[in-house]
Amino acid sequence: MKRIGLISDTHGYFHPKLEKLFAECDEIWHAGDVGNYEVIELLEKLKPLKGVYGNIDGQTVRTRFPKNLRFNCEDVDVWITHIGGYPNRYNQEIKAEITNNPPKLFICGHSHILKVMYDEKLQLLHINPGAAGQQGFHKVKTIVRFTLDNNEIKDLEVVEFE
Repeated sequence: MKRIGLISDTHGYFHPKLEKLFAECDEIWHAGDVGNYEVIELLEKLKPLKGVYGNIDGQTVRTRFPKNLRFNCEDVDVWITHIGGYPNRYNQEIKAEITNNPPKLFICGHSHILKVMYDEKLQLLHINPGAAGQQGFHKVKTIVRFTLDNNEIKDLEVVEFE
C-alpha cells in the first residue's frame, strides 16, 4: 500500500505548506511544468519523487524527467504526462496509445483545472491535480492525495490551499 501526493504546474514555486501536505505520503508525483530544478530538489527532500516535464520546463528539468512516464505501482498501471487532455478529448499525441493500451490511472496537468473523472469507455481513472504554483488564472492552489493498494485506487482527496 502506498499513499501518493500528486502535484502539477508549480511553475518554479514551492509553497511552504507542501511539506505538511505531503507528510503522510510515501511518494510525490509531479505532472509537469515544474518550473525549475530547485522545486525538484525541495520535493525530493520530502519524499521519493517521480515526474514528467511540461511545456514550460527547460533542459535541466527535461534531463531529470521524461515527457511520458508509465509504470506499475501497487499493481496499478499508471501513465503520467503533462499535456494529456481528458476523457473523449485526449491529446492527439497520445490518443492512439491510450485507446489501444489504456492504463488504469491516467494523470496529466497543464490546464490548471482540477479534474477527477472516470473514463467509462477506456475503464481508467483520469486525474489532473490542478495547479500548485502562483502563475496562471487559478485562484486556489490544489494537490490530490490518494492510496494505491493491491490494484485499487482509493481514499482520494482534493486539498485546496492558498
